[in-house]
Amino acid sequence: MKTYDKATDYLHLARALELARSTIGFASPNPHVGAVVVDTAGEIAGEGAHYYDLHKHAEVVAIEQAGERARGGTLYLNLEPCCHHGRTGPCVEAVIAAGIRRVVASMVDPNPRVAGGGFARLRAAGIEVEVGTDERKARKLNEGFAKWIRTGKPLVTLKSAMTLDGKIAPSATESRNPSALGAKTVERGWITGEAARAHVQQLRHAADAILVGVGTVIADDPWLTDRTGHGRRRPLMRVILDSSLRIPLDSRIVQSASEDVVVFCTTAGAAERRQELEKRGVRVECVPARDGRPDLAAAIDALGAMQITSLIIEGGAAVNSAALEAGLVDKVFLYYAPKILAGAGAVSFANGSHSRAMMGEAAIVREIELHQFAEDFAVEGYLRNPYAL
Repeated sequence: MKTYDKATDYLHLARALELARSTIGFASPNPHVGAVVVDTAGEIAGEGAHYYDLHKHAEVVAIEQAGERARGGTLYLNLEPCCHHGRTGPCVEAVIAAGIRRVVASMVDPNPRVAGGGFARLRAAGIEVEVGTDERKARKLNEGFAKWIRTGKPLVTLKSAMTLDGKIAPSATESRNPSALGAKTVERGWITGEAARAHVQQLRHAADAILVGVGTVIADDPWLTDRTGHGRRRPLMRVILDSSLRIPLDSRIVQSASEDVVVFCTTAGAAERRQELEKRGVRVECVPARDGRPDLAAAIDALGAMQITSLIIEGGAAVNSAALEAGLVDKVFLYYAPKILAGAGAVSFANGSHSRAMMGEAAIVREIELHQFAEDFAVEGYLRNPYAL
């Protein structure tokens, strides 16, 4: 059997991953996939990426671009080719028909309808298949899709910015609504620096939705938009938890609503108020109450039904606590500034009623990565594995 240069495989898979990343903002609720066809001379003959509105999958685009040069060549891609009929036909059949002799992929498709079936079909057709190169990067890229396709729920990332002592806002005497603030200001200034705040926009761009409590809207009047300037197929869904529909009609979110704002309320929300919001393009959904607030778990289930595969929670202390206490958080992205906001009145990152009194009750964050943003840093990690749910 012919041996292959692993360095060359990594090089072409890196390109496939780069192509896959170019679909961020465009592929959801489908996965991010990139593909590269290399001909028998070792030259790239075709490249492709999957954009939801264009229907064709990455491997089909790359094969069509390669034409006859695909015959006898190698296909590189970050995700297993599909073997089922969906909006398109099975990609494995296109791979077989093109005469591809070898497939190098990063990972098995987490979709239960595929999950190894695509590779099995290729091997049955006599195609050499190798799986696992750059798997960690590939899994991270599609972790939102993995969670959603397996559970029907979005990947939930809890994001916050705080001081070194875990404070997200100053005392009540220095803030209009400190318990609601999502790490916005310290003495009317930003907690984190410009580099960290720019990275938050990258997180938003990669997500389908962002969620806050109504207290944050009242306190900060935020836009909650994706300000990267990069294109996206669907606008970032802006989600508000608001039990009695207190959100101001003149708030930036309501004034700019265009089928991209969802407010989850309880039966405490007046019908007249709901009608006023809906006239302004706001979608209002009533969910059961939990501790007097909209049940966050029910809201997340509803978002999953809307084909939201990834959700960022940028709430204040109460929302952060509710998400953690309900076990709804999959991962965290916590930004820290080299500042200390000492004092009994300063607001902690989470201030729920159900404290974890013992060290053995603490939520454990695993697979930690540290990121530097000028003078600030961030901790990224997982409370649970979206591929093992």
